[in-house]
Amino acid sequence: MLLTSKERGTSIMSQNNYSNQLAPQFTQQSHDEEINLRELFFAIWKGKWIIISTTFVFALGALLFAISLPNTYRADTLLAPAESSGQGGLAKMAGQLGGLAALAGVNLAGGESNQTDLAVQVMKSRQFVDHFIQKHDLLVPIMAAKEWDAATNELVLDDEIYDISTERWLREPKGLRGKKPTAQEAYEVFTKELFSVSQDKESGLYTLSIEHFSPYLAQQWTSWLVNDINKVMRERTISESTQNLDYLAEQLNKTSVAEMRSAFYQIVEEQTKSLMLAEVQEEFIFKVLDPPVVPEVKAGPKRALICVLGTLLGSILGVAIVLVRLAFRENDFKD
Repeated sequence: MLLTSKERGTSIMSQNNYSNQLAPQFTQQSHDEEINLRELFFAIWKGKWIIISTTFVFALGALLFAISLPNTYRADTLLAPAESSGQGGLAKMAGQLGGLAALAGVNLAGGESNQTDLAVQVMKSRQFVDHFIQKHDLLVPIMAAKEWDAATNELVLDDEIYDISTERWLREPKGLRGKKPTAQEAYEVFTKELFSVSQDKESGLYTLSIEHFSPYLAQQWTSWLVNDINKVMRERTISESTQNLDYLAEQLNKTSVAEMRSAFYQIVEEQTKSLMLAEVQEEFIFKVLDPPVVPEVKAGPKRALICVLGTLLGSILGVAIVLVRLAFRENDFKD
């Protein structure tokens, strides 16, 4: 549809009028934003002493808090899975029997299971940690220690929690937890604050660490953990292999088929080898590649980081206080 020259002129005039109406609006909006930013800057500048004071208070508080924290030391050891930690007794037996188990009417559930991963989970279990704490009498250094005296190489205990002279727990009972810490409390502190184990996915090696106030206890506990988990997994394998051999002996007495008896004898031979290996090899699950040493440098706390975070938090809070005061003044002015 073609427009006449008069209609085209009218359309152009309408567009120009619309643009002229929008231009003051955009100009006014930009001017208002400029005024708001200027007022915000002057408000912050005017309240600079509030910001400086708040920042100083928080920085000083963070510094005092960081200084009050005792040093902690981390001892670690590098471990490699032992060659013997392949399949479990029953899993290996099931794999060896194969179709023979079905032929003999025996149902053996089993599959591949990584004994090293199993050992890691055992170390994290309540039963193992509870036995470890009781065996080495670690409840007091875990639950009552507050720092380490380097001059005397002794732990400093919290006298509000434990009286070393009478060997009595003094803390206030709370709920189901009495004066003496429970096994569940000790487990939580040990696994969440002291103990850690991780694996390098590329190399397959494991790093086991203990972090404590005393560097000597950290090194000692790390060694104990490796020895104890190897012992526990050895005893587990010995028990399984013994049960398997008993089962095989029963099957041998029940069958007279020469082929099946020959296959059972082969399995007996393999199980006997596994049993002998478990009884002889001390590093049954983990081989120590790098034994733990007494750490000479503290692992924590990160005092510089605490001070920086405290200072940053103080400055943010100071600016927030100034902006809140500005907002209240503007509301009072409008009212």
